[in-house]
Amino acid sequence: MKKLIVPIFVILLLPLLFQSIPTEILKFKTFDSLVTEQKPSGNFVILNITEKDVEREGGYPLPRKRLADIQLELIAKGALGVGWVISFPQPDRLLGDKEFARSLGYAPSVIAMFETDNNKFPKTTGTVIKGEDRGGIPLLGVKENFQAYENILQGMAIAPTEADQLVRRIPLLLKTSEGWVASFGTQIYKALFNVRTYIITTNQNGIQEIAIRGIPPVKTDGLGRKWISWVDTPQTDLQEMNVNGKFVFVGVTANGVMPQIATPVGLLEPHKIQAALAESILIQDSPSIPDWSLALELLIFTVGLVAVWFSLHLLGISSGIFLASLVMFVTGGISYYLINIGLLIDVTWALISEFITGSVAFYLRFREQFKLRLQIKKQFEHYLDPRQVKKLQKNPELLKLGGEKRYATFLFTDVRGFTSLSESVEPEQVTYIMNKALTAQQSAVQKYEGMVDKYIGDAMMAIFNAPIDLEDHETKAIQCALEIQNNMIQLNKELTSEGLPSIAIGIGINSGEAIIGNMGSDSRFDYTAIGDAVNTAARLESSTKEVGKDLIIGLNTKQNSKFKLKLLKPIKVKGKKKSLEIYTYE
Repeated sequence: MKKLIVPIFVILLLPLLFQSIPTEILKFKTFDSLVTEQKPSGNFVILNITEKDVEREGGYPLPRKRLADIQLELIAKGALGVGWVISFPQPDRLLGDKEFARSLGYAPSVIAMFETDNNKFPKTTGTVIKGEDRGGIPLLGVKENFQAYENILQGMAIAPTEADQLVRRIPLLLKTSEGWVASFGTQIYKALFNVRTYIITTNQNGIQEIAIRGIPPVKTDGLGRKWISWVDTPQTDLQEMNVNGKFVFVGVTANGVMPQIATPVGLLEPHKIQAALAESILIQDSPSIPDWSLALELLIFTVGLVAVWFSLHLLGISSGIFLASLVMFVTGGISYYLINIGLLIDVTWALISEFITGSVAFYLRFREQFKLRLQIKKQFEHYLDPRQVKKLQKNPELLKLGGEKRYATFLFTDVRGFTSLSESVEPEQVTYIMNKALTAQQSAVQKYEGMVDKYIGDAMMAIFNAPIDLEDHETKAIQCALEIQNNMIQLNKELTSEGLPSIAIGIGINSGEAIIGNMGSDSRFDYTAIGDAVNTAARLESSTKEVGKDLIIGLNTKQNSKFKLKLLKPIKVKGKKKSLEIYTYE
């Protein structure tokens, strides 16, 4: 259960994580970097009234009569229509409103309305709803244009910002208590195609799409917002007026006149943002955030998180890192693919969480492996050859709790007459003699790649072919026994020279299947072997004195060894109904 704490904790925090402002900002920054810039449609042009134009005209605002002249000149130069992203709240001081209003009627034209909080709303006409009337962003109120223009098509030039105060989505419609109000971009297409109505299709999530005759239905989010593709729309000025065959967006770029609005591509004047909206409406694969985006992001997040966690926690470190990296690569690939087909599905937070979770899992796994390696070293460094210890450290899975059934060779030794020895010399001398004897035996076991399993008083148990696979382990066990006998001869010479009694040992060897592995708990275990083959080896060692031989070898060991062994008289041992066929080396 402890292994699941981290992923469960993170998953419980999902609602908070995905709805936080930093996450939202990160999401939008990701979209900004991945969304590719679209080519302009060729249907629009931006007309900038520049600082020089304002100076040339004697200041701002320009007289309405002058605006009328600009409108007529644009029409004369082939403009399909004109959108004025300029506010006209007050009458013209030079009484040019009627003339300007009249000029607007000569071609499809739209003038902008700007939002205020005065609770004054424009006329709401031309809305047909398919489905329930749901969704939409509320309109606080409008700064009304001068009444001379009330019969001119008007649209809301609104650009709401996201969590990081940048404009990325613009509503095509806004909702009032009296009905729906179209945005500037929506009104542009109504003007171009001379239609009076637009159709709103809704579903359970709110607005689904908006249809205007003449263009394909425009997909939106539930609030009716369209994601802006920052198209590099051509620009012109009052001197050039290169507008033939295009709809013109007129706005002011002179300093201090119109506010500049922050976007992912920099500061832009309102008319440039509205031009980008008009372009985006025509782009069929324009990116959008679907209503089900959060559900998919949560799914990707959860699956990726769990996959990374278990990859690193259950597999080996190298395999886990590879698989976790693959999961993160696939996660990023999914997002990149979806964005390229126009679906803004963010996996940035998922990737960050996968990385953090993977790091935590890696740390815990590494710590676990490190502790296990230390435990392995502590347990085996005195009983195995250092090379074998390193093999075990690299592959700790060999030491799983409970062990495995394994065919191996087992060697038991025991000092004969240990009780008499203990009574004849001082305890310190007994300890000295036994340390010398067991060291000599251990040296032989390690030389022939066996493992000293345990010391039991004056006795020793060794295993060949565990925990490391060992070829020809029967032969090596017999070689080890012979080496021990030679070591005892040398040890007895040393003891005699020191005035200490010599010792004799009995050795029993048997091969067979046994359960070999860690016996104990997760925190404290003993690597050993249990089974009939082990017991038989111990019984053979106990019979050496009775048989009168220092070394007794079982039938299974003899059959698979390379030694020519001498057959002895069968013996009966405790726990066996049948006599055992035994051998020795002479």
